[in-house]
Amino acid sequence: MQFDYEKNPQSIESKSFEIIRALVNLEQFNREQQQIVMRVIHSLGLPQLAEQIRFSAQACESGLHALAHDCPILCDVEMVRQGITKRMITQQPMCFLNHADTVERAKLSGETRTMAALESWRDQLAGSVVIIGNAPTALFRLLEMLAAGADKPALIIGMPVGFVGAAESKSALWEHHTSLGIECITLLGREGGSAVAAATCNALLRCLRGEYY
Repeated sequence: MQFDYEKNPQSIESKSFEIIRALVNLEQFNREQQQIVMRVIHSLGLPQLAEQIRFSAQACESGLHALAHDCPILCDVEMVRQGITKRMITQQPMCFLNHADTVERAKLSGETRTMAALESWRDQLAGSVVIIGNAPTALFRLLEMLAAGADKPALIIGMPVGFVGAAESKSALWEHHTSLGIECITLLGREGGSAVAAATCNALLRCLRGEYY
């Protein structure tokens, strides 16, 4: 059994972004934003997502600056952490979801482990890039922490997926980011997930390396 299909990874990637540019009007986005929008669309195969992506005023600039200076990268789940392209970073992204103290804290409080894990973020938050791709509860808890005076990350990539709290948590992020004084990139609605959240960070890392499509 034989099939005729493209095998070269560079050709596959280039052709994918050619198709996306043909399908989606990207003129409203700047150069870096376009790279993120295309990665988001590429990761989920849904061109219409361009209409749901939101960037705060200095989101890309703040994220690029932080990543260029080896900031902490904080992830809500291991799937997000594993999705970050390791060849583009010098220190490993962090995820505290499966740490023993997180598990114990969640049991005592009766809350989700993703919420409990954020307590371990406190010392790392300042100037970090936060990536939430799975858990709406983590995004809600982060907003609560910031409202209570926690250190501000350089960028929040908030893209949890699902039917319970996902759309609401992202709406809350977008609604309150200005009053909280934070920069963010989010994908409104139910769509999202670990792959698309990691892809957003990877798009910024590629921009730092001059890899544009």
